Amino acid sequence: MRKMFFIICISLLFSCNKENKSTTVSENKPKSEVVSTEKPRVEINYNDYYKEAAQYCKKNNLNQSKFILIDLGVHSGYKRFFVYDFKKKAVSKSYMVSHGCGDNQWGRTSSKAKPQISNEFDSHCSSLGKYVILDRGVSKWGIKVNYVLQGKDKTNSNARSRAIVLHSWDAISENEVFPEGTPEGWGCPAVSNESMREIDELLKSNKKVLMWIIKS
Repeated sequence: MRKMFFIICISLLFSCNKENKSTTVSENKPKSEVVSTEKPRVEINYNDYYKEAAQYCKKNNLNQSKFILIDLGVHSGYKRFFVYDFKKKAVSKSYMVSHGCGDNQWGRTSSKAKPQISNEFDSHCSSLGKYVILDRGVSKWGIKVNYVLQGKDKTNSNARSRAIVLHSWDAISENEVFPEGTPEGWGCPAVSNESMREIDELLKSNKKVLMWIIKS
């Protein structure tokens, strides 16, 4: 009887081990991976723009220490406002920046990947081209500071009449938000409050700085 009981116990023990092994194998099955459908950021070579900007600043007696390049061809969830140092031949700072909403609703991100471009009044669009950053003024947005922008090309000749200025906006993030976008205004290049504090210090010590808005 004892022998029979021992055999039954051994059988149950082996049975339990088999079940545990089976469960373990089941739990360790490879899980399917979630593959992102978002396209990675494409690095853009701006060297030709830097060279042309240096020549333009020298020819037009503008600041030859720094200039600002804004690329609206880059998704608005990425940093696309670049401060370029002519002497170091390198980007010293980069920031988030908004573009105009155009036909879309103000404050949304409807055109985060494909902004509308226009120089027309009431278009609520951003304009491409070279600008000279002029007087420091008072803004009702952000940290209450703005800078007048003088359009130098046919594509942005109405900038001052349209009251297109550089300013900050509480809605703009300090950090990249891709795949989300940056809230869109009425055509002004707007940055975050913290970014504007840094940019303000830069512009107070560097006059007649070139800002070039492109769409790569």
